[in-house]
Amino acid sequence: MTNPDIVIIGSGIGGATIASGLAGSGASILMLERGEPLPATPHARDTRSIFVDGHYRPKEMWREAGGAAFNPGNYYYVGGNSKFFGAVLIRYRKEDFSAMEHFGGVSPAWPFSYDEFEPWYSRAEQLFRVRGTLGEDPTEPFHSVPYAYKPVPDEAPIARARAELKRLGLHPASLPLGVDIDTWLGEGRTGWDAFPNTGQGKMDAQTAPLAAALNDPNIKLATGAHVEYLDTSPDGKTISAVHYRQNGELKKLSPRLVILSAGAVNSAVILLRSPSPSNGKGGGKGLANRSDQVGRNFMNHNSSAMLAIDPRRRNDAVYQKTLMLNDYYLTGGKGGKPLGNVQLLGKIDGNMLKANVKRVPKFALDFMAGHAVDWYLMCEDLPDPESRIMVDGKDIVMQWRRSNMQSLDGLTKVMRENFRACGYPVVLSRPFDKRTPSHQCGTVKMGDDPATSPLDPFCRAFDHRNLFVVDAGFLPNSAAVNPALSIAAQALRVAEHIRKTDLAA
Repeated sequence: MTNPDIVIIGSGIGGATIASGLAGSGASILMLERGEPLPATPHARDTRSIFVDGHYRPKEMWREAGGAAFNPGNYYYVGGNSKFFGAVLIRYRKEDFSAMEHFGGVSPAWPFSYDEFEPWYSRAEQLFRVRGTLGEDPTEPFHSVPYAYKPVPDEAPIARARAELKRLGLHPASLPLGVDIDTWLGEGRTGWDAFPNTGQGKMDAQTAPLAAALNDPNIKLATGAHVEYLDTSPDGKTISAVHYRQNGELKKLSPRLVILSAGAVNSAVILLRSPSPSNGKGGGKGLANRSDQVGRNFMNHNSSAMLAIDPRRRNDAVYQKTLMLNDYYLTGGKGGKPLGNVQLLGKIDGNMLKANVKRVPKFALDFMAGHAVDWYLMCEDLPDPESRIMVDGKDIVMQWRRSNMQSLDGLTKVMRENFRACGYPVVLSRPFDKRTPSHQCGTVKMGDDPATSPLDPFCRAFDHRNLFVVDAGFLPNSAAVNPALSIAAQALRVAEHIRKTDLAA
């Protein structure tokens, strides 16, 4: 395909979903994906291979500001990071669209309301075939369309945990999930959380929106195509070229529209590595950067794993991840401040624990895992201009300044008390660190003012009319829930906007 109408950079949730939203428009679209399709091999269901040996981790290293290198959990396959995600497709709460005070400061408002956005959530849930139910969670916002599929069923140990939490007066609710559980288990009896999806059991970016998009003969996918930088027209107002490397060869395309969906980190990196327009717009700091906010406001959730252990009771769940608790989402902290979301992790085993506590004997870890119910505590990370992604030559530099840690401390304390009250005498917790940027967001935020935001509310760059950034980078706040559904909903909204404003006859 020579100079298509639209180039989409990245095949993750944002890129694949916007492609599906543009299907049937008549536009010629080329999606550039730096990775290849994820192959089906025995590694895909081998916990030692995945979690101890790091078989799927990328070869690249990023650096902390100050110099220490680390290997990030950032995946490069068709479908992006969603190939490994926990398939939790949950809406931001309505309150997350307004400014909200936290221990660490104020979480900013979106440039539009939940009510305006709600229909796009419903469309995204249908596209990803989300399993869920309404009426269990008191924080659940209004749904104009109910879930089309019943929730993934609790296994017996999780049904027991749900009942125990209810007896405390809490409101455990079914997680909204993009998982066809019978298909997943038919391909191998493991959980799906952090496992690569090599079949059809998990609704990820490749199996749901991308599969739908590629039914349009005008939409093509090029793999092994690593975008290095963008060029602008002489006046700096539009993107004139996309430069990418494929099979060792540097190639160039000049589309009408460019949609950057490489992930919050890599989209910022591509913009920062691109030469600034000759007229100086961008201030010598890459593209779309008049506001000097590209790469800034990096957020990644403050989160911990918590193991509720009862040595007397074995947990023989296979997948486990069907339950969440939002009783402390909007209030619960000192002064009524928000704490965050609690949800189950996929069932762990000794190999997964061994990856983090290498000195403990494997038999002890196997016993611990076999008698634990495994939870994920997630709290909002607030935007900070000094929490940022930078480039230093070929290096990606992450300066993550965590905020609002009081919320995670408070949620950890209250859930430890709750699990002990439920009959688990041993409760252990461990925070996740920078090696797991699976909920990366911010970096190219949307807003109403070009002086403070790179993107407008439809994710169009204020500085370059034919450039859109549609991935977790646009999020003005991180909330305290998984971001995938919000990215997909905005991608559908932006696709409709492009059809009306850029592709209309």
